[in-house]
Amino acid sequence: MPRSAPFDYEDIRRRAMQSLFESFDSLCEGTIVVDGAARIVWINERYAQRFGLAHAEEAIGREVEEIIPSSLMREVVRSGQPILLDILEVGSESFVVTRIPLKDDSGQVIGAVGFALYDQLQPLKPFYARLGRLQQELAQTRKRLAEERRAKYTFSNFVGTSPAAMEIKRQARRAATLESPVLLLGETGTGKELIAHAIHAASPRADRPFIGVNVAAIPESLLEAEFFGTTAGAYTGADRKGRLGKFQAADGGTLFLDEVGDMPLPLQAKLLRVLQEQEVEPLGSDRVIQVDVRIIAATSVDLAARVADGRFRADLFYRLNVLPLNLPPLRERLADIEALCEHILEDSARRTGLPQRELDADAVALFRRCAWRGNIRELRNVLEQVSMLSDEARLSAANFAHILVPTLPAAADTPAPRPLDAALAEFERGLILDALAACAGKVPEAARRLGIGRATLYKKMTAHGLKSQNRD
Repeated sequence: MPRSAPFDYEDIRRRAMQSLFESFDSLCEGTIVVDGAARIVWINERYAQRFGLAHAEEAIGREVEEIIPSSLMREVVRSGQPILLDILEVGSESFVVTRIPLKDDSGQVIGAVGFALYDQLQPLKPFYARLGRLQQELAQTRKRLAEERRAKYTFSNFVGTSPAAMEIKRQARRAATLESPVLLLGETGTGKELIAHAIHAASPRADRPFIGVNVAAIPESLLEAEFFGTTAGAYTGADRKGRLGKFQAADGGTLFLDEVGDMPLPLQAKLLRVLQEQEVEPLGSDRVIQVDVRIIAATSVDLAARVADGRFRADLFYRLNVLPLNLPPLRERLADIEALCEHILEDSARRTGLPQRELDADAVALFRRCAWRGNIRELRNVLEQVSMLSDEARLSAANFAHILVPTLPAAADTPAPRPLDAALAEFERGLILDALAACAGKVPEAARRLGIGRATLYKKMTAHGLKSQNRD
C-alpha cells in the first residue's frame, strides 16, 4: 500500500478557520470585522440591513459606533480580551453577541470580529433560567456565610451582676471602642469567646466579618495555610483553586485567635510580622496582600511564664498584651450562680425540647460551695446531665449529690440588716461616749473634739440618755 502524502497542518488549520468563520457567518444573525482603529472592514448584508443600510459596502471604513452606537468592539480591540457572551440592545431589538480579538503572528491585536448569535432571547431562556437559579443559590450561600461570620453574642449574653462580672463587662465595652489588640486571659470555661464576640458586636467593625480560629485545634503542619491562605497547587494536597486564609477572610473585621498560647514559635514570628505590617503572603505566592484586621487573642495559660521559659515570643506577647482583660473564674462570682443556672436551664430546654427545670434553694446553696474548676462550661455540663436523667421539674441538692462534692465552706448565717436610723444612732452614741471619756466628762472639750457646738452636744446627750459626770 503506497505511503500517503504528509499532512500540511498549516493548510488544514487555515481551512478549518475559514470553514468555522463561514459557518458562523451563515448560522448567525450578523457578522462584523473591524481593524485596529475600530473601523469596519467587513460586515455581512443581513447585519448591515439590520442597521438601516441598503448595502454592506456603505459601512466599510466607517467607525463601528457610527453604525452600531452601543458596540463594544473598540473595547475588545483596546484590551485584547474577548467578550464571549453579551446582549446588544438596538432599538426595540436585542442581540446575543460574542466579540473576539484578532491577532497577527506576533500576538499584536490588529482588529476584532463580532457575531450576533441570536436576534431574540427565546433560544437562551433555558440557559438564563439556570443562570438565574445559580445566581440565587450563590446569593443565598453568601448570605449564610456572612451570617456565620457575624458575632453570635453581645454583652447581654454575658450573664451576671456581681461586681466581678460588671467590671469585666465595663472593661470589654471600653475595649470595643478602641482598635488596639485585646488579650483575654482566664481559665477555661470563663467566657473568653463570648466576650470576644461581644467586643466585635459593639465595635465599629460590627458589620464586617468575625472570624474565629482555635489554634490548638489545627495540626501544626496546616496552621500557616489556615492563617495566610494558599495559591493553587502550593503544596501536595492543596486546593487546586487556592484558598483564602483567615486574615483575608477577616479583612475589615476581627480575627479571634483562641488558645494563642499554643501557637508554634515559627508561626509566632510570621504572625508578628502581619500585626506590624498589616499584610500577608499566601503560601506559594510572591504577592503581598494588604489586610485590615483587628486582633482579639485569648489564652488559658500563663503567657508571661511561657515567655520566661522561651515558649512564647516576648515581642509578640507585648504586641498582643495591649488591652489585657482578666476574666474572673466562677468561684469569684458565686453571686451569679443562680442567674447563670436559670439561663442555662432555659437554653437547654429550648434546644432539647425537654421540660423547663428549676432549682431548689438547697441546690443553689450546694453550687455555691463548689470550686467549679471548669467554670461555666462545667456548670452547664452538670445542669444538662442531671436535667436529662431526672423526671422532676424541680431539682434539689440530692439530684446532684452523685456529681458534685462541695469543697468550699458553707456561708455563715448573717443577721438581718438593722434599720439605718438605729445603726446611725448607736454609732453616734458610742462616738459621744468615747469623746466624753477622753475628756474626763468635760462637755466643752468633748464638743471641740467632735467639731460641734456645746449646746448641740448637750441636745444629743439628752436624746441618747447621757449625762456628764463633771460640771462645766
